[in-house]
Amino acid sequence: MLLQRLSDAFGVSGCEEEVRNILAQTVRPYVDELRTDSLGNLIAIKRARAGVERPVRVMLAAHMDEVGLMITRIEKDGLLRFQPVGGIDPRLFPAKRVVIGKERVPGVIGVKPIHLLKPEERERVTPVEQMYIDIGATSKETAEKRVKVGDYAAFATRFGPHGLEGESRLVRGKAFDDRAGCAVLAAVLQGDPYPVELAAVFTVQEEVGLRGARVAAYALAPDVAIALEGTICDDLPKEKDQSPVTRVGKGPAITLADRSVVADRRLVRLLVDTAEQAGIPYQFKEPALGGTDAGAIHLTRAGVPSAALAVPSRYIHGPASVLSLDDLEHTIALVRAVLPRLQDWPEPKV
Repeated sequence: MLLQRLSDAFGVSGCEEEVRNILAQTVRPYVDELRTDSLGNLIAIKRARAGVERPVRVMLAAHMDEVGLMITRIEKDGLLRFQPVGGIDPRLFPAKRVVIGKERVPGVIGVKPIHLLKPEERERVTPVEQMYIDIGATSKETAEKRVKVGDYAAFATRFGPHGLEGESRLVRGKAFDDRAGCAVLAAVLQGDPYPVELAAVFTVQEEVGLRGARVAAYALAPDVAIALEGTICDDLPKEKDQSPVTRVGKGPAITLADRSVVADRRLVRLLVDTAEQAGIPYQFKEPALGGTDAGAIHLTRAGVPSAALAVPSRYIHGPASVLSLDDLEHTIALVRAVLPRLQDWPEPKV
């Protein structure tokens, strides 16, 4: 399964080569052009089917990078200091297994044991500055043989089924934000050409500022864009009655607005109408939370009408996420169904 290969791959922001190689190998037989730009984005062009004059250029973007860590210092005793890359809750760090650098050196994130904590320390989250990664080294010199300052570290989570055997379509793994979107985009590129031109971009450095999408959108100058994501899901029990951001198993999530973009209302209407006509379940993501590559794309040049469509994923930006394969497949189906209707943009068929 492509999602498994992508989830297990190492690809912290700024170090996306492994993910890019998997995707390039996967999509190359199905596209007309494939290249990597100067920042590391993988750009695939799938031309419109024969006979379409002046096809609309649709940019589909999914980011390859994941949140992780960067080694910032090696102590005399061989312990590694680090800083987060992207937004990670520090509460998730203690006792987590990681792998570091090209050699995938195994390590464990350590903190002071609870027995040694002062009463006031037990009431607060341990600062990242007081944590370290233990790779079993006994000195700085020993550690430096395997790890260098500037090396990246990723959570050592492996993809697998989640839930009772035979009773669940759930899977767990790391980096579903946004390897889920990458899997969707790779699937959409397969098959016959569409009546629109696809400018598919597997972007870099989304988690640290939507950087790859910004330069790719400028170079491609699309007519319209959709960001494909793995998004926040908080459908577990709450102390008070509150609607979740999204729900696992309820279909792809359509963004109305988030911290980075107000989705183009025509695109939102088109996605909803297409889903309803095709019998594809869908949901709306609670507004004003998170951000996607659409936030950078829609501000490019004179502006690009943009929207975001996502696979709901529990526990994103953590060591392990959970998603439904049904949601993944429904997201692929919705993108495939909406693309032919964009040939009449800016007045799409609704």
